[in-house]
Amino acid sequence: MTSIEFPVPDAAAQQASDLLSRRIAQRIRAAGGWIGFDAYMQAALYEPGLGYYSGGAVKFGPAGDFVTAPEISPLFAACLARQCAQWFGHLPQRIHEFGAGSGALAADLLLELERLGHAELDYRIVELSGELRERQRRTIEARAPALAGRVQWLDRWPDEIEGVVLGNELLDAIPARLFRLRDGQVLERGVGLEEGDARGAAVHGAVTAGGATAGVRFGWRERPADPAFAAAVRARLAAPIAEAGADWPDDYESELGEQAQAWVAELAGRLRHGALLLVDYGFPAREYYHPQRRLGTLMCHYRHIAHGDPFLLPGLQDLTVHVDFSAVAQAAAGAGLDLLGYTSQAALLFNLGLVERLQEIPMEPAAEYLKLTQGVKRLISEAEMGELFKAIAFGRGLPGDALGFLRSDRSGGL
Repeated sequence: MTSIEFPVPDAAAQQASDLLSRRIAQRIRAAGGWIGFDAYMQAALYEPGLGYYSGGAVKFGPAGDFVTAPEISPLFAACLARQCAQWFGHLPQRIHEFGAGSGALAADLLLELERLGHAELDYRIVELSGELRERQRRTIEARAPALAGRVQWLDRWPDEIEGVVLGNELLDAIPARLFRLRDGQVLERGVGLEEGDARGAAVHGAVTAGGATAGVRFGWRERPADPAFAAAVRARLAAPIAEAGADWPDDYESELGEQAQAWVAELAGRLRHGALLLVDYGFPAREYYHPQRRLGTLMCHYRHIAHGDPFLLPGLQDLTVHVDFSAVAQAAAGAGLDLLGYTSQAALLFNLGLVERLQEIPMEPAAEYLKLTQGVKRLISEAEMGELFKAIAFGRGLPGDALGFLRSDRSGGL
């Protein structure tokens, strides 16, 4: 048990988490005592009505568990709008956004693209969660009321897509399989039950990491990986292990984002003519599977506390893994898309006129301008989002001159 203490959820939230925990426990028992971590992550995030992204928990902004770039500053969307506007010179004026979160990015893009002369924009949000759709609708109606009618929500993938596809902090929330390479053997990391131990459910009014929920405790379980998964892990680690040589650790844990790669391939198969722009935190493979990153990248977020316990309050916290951008690029190339660029978030925003757009904004009132500049600093600082977050773009039927990647392109490092 760690010493981290977390705010206690209210009774309704605790009840929902307990119900989800019991459902997951039933699945573990039905499966013989073990499920893969990807199955656990799928339920914790997306179980209908109970998962983190499909339930009613406040997720985004100061009252939620984390803050994304669109909530930090409207200039994030202002920069992305300039990239969209360039692509609209070759494409229908249409955006499909996946993982639209609070709706802040959509609202700010609508406003900025109108300012740039694209008032006829057709904006489509692909969102399976009814709760999130309503939250997005309220945000857009509040921030861009005159343009809200240009937005429609889709509850399934379009058969064919033309235009620009956007995904901000999307791939990190797609379930991943976890592995452990120990003494040359590949193990898959999964989840089992430790029942009858209710320690730590609440301590002095605060939830403690590792605590029990609904009378059950989830715990890590490992088993030999099936041959296909073991082969995929070995293939992914072959180059990093060869480069590290004797420095490669005997015990190494990480993730394989098979579903994220499948998502990119599926999107590519439906993209008839257009661009795909993804912004997320992650690394190319040689940095992702580095010997010094021997515990992987799995991270949890609850009430703005980042921690490493995925079994805390299922359904009430976010679970993420970093993105392997090399694997994403390979999936896109395998489906016939052209790589248009790969760079850091800071470089993307600078290339798309962040400084110039900031200079257009009045410096009065001073308090508002200070808040704006502080937000910009978070977006571009190497110590915050500027370097950890990357942007990658693919296209079909587009020239390779995307403004966001004209300088500081890192495609050669993928």
